[in-house]
Amino acid sequence: MTDPGEQRVSCTVTDGVADVRLDRADKLNALDPSMASALIATGERLRRDPRVRVVVVSGNGRAFCAGLDLRSFQAMAGGQAVRLRHDDEQPYTGAASSTGQRAAHVWAELPMPVIAAVHGVAFGGGLQIALGADIRMVAPDARLSVMEIRWGLAPDMTGTQVLPELVGRDVAKELTFTGRIVDGEEAGRIGLATKVTAEPRKAALELAREIAGKNPQAIRWAKQLLDLAGRTPIADGFAAEQQAIGELIGSRNQVEAVRANLDERTPVFTDDPQ
Repeated sequence: MTDPGEQRVSCTVTDGVADVRLDRADKLNALDPSMASALIATGERLRRDPRVRVVVVSGNGRAFCAGLDLRSFQAMAGGQAVRLRHDDEQPYTGAASSTGQRAAHVWAELPMPVIAAVHGVAFGGGLQIALGADIRMVAPDARLSVMEIRWGLAPDMTGTQVLPELVGRDVAKELTFTGRIVDGEEAGRIGLATKVTAEPRKAALELAREIAGKNPQAIRWAKQLLDLAGRTPIADGFAAEQQAIGELIGSRNQVEAVRANLDERTPVFTDDPQ
């Protein structure tokens, strides 16, 4: 499976794991309209693919994503308005209504877990794409920055709403107001990285394969329930738990999990939830 158009993103699915790679290595995977469209198209395709149990997002070459293409800033210097949307592309609807927001938020909206593997740089929009993942594996020498302020901008690809939840509102403000660069080690200390590892993509794929070996319906429910925490009234969260357990108990994969545990064997799950 690969993206249409200019091949900005590649994607293969193996044993339930989708390996998504930003593929503009000569530009440090910088964002332009074709890259943004390819990210959205890839995410939307994965949403509909019943084979996919976990997604890993990484960058080819020397970086995860350097943020907005330098040509966009050069255009801004001349007073031109810059958009990540193609001229013939229709606006998106929903909470993330701009192309840039969709390129980051599409990963948060996927029903299955998404793991970002970050190496090299994740600047500006690149960092915001990583923030759309459920889990971030980050190299110790990676460099991350809410870099928009350096260009006279505020983050506009969902980062202002996601970052405070991870690092705290005050730290999010300090990072955003200064645009300073943090390395992977500091990212781990402040909660920006889930795990700091010398080989983030290898670690991400290993974790993805482990998660893919669990009941996929239980994993999807778990993601949905955890994403409700702190974002919805607690009574609604409790009600959603009861709905989840009601659907899971006695289902084909849940019965298989119990039998496999009792038989001390590896479970074999189906992508059919019935």
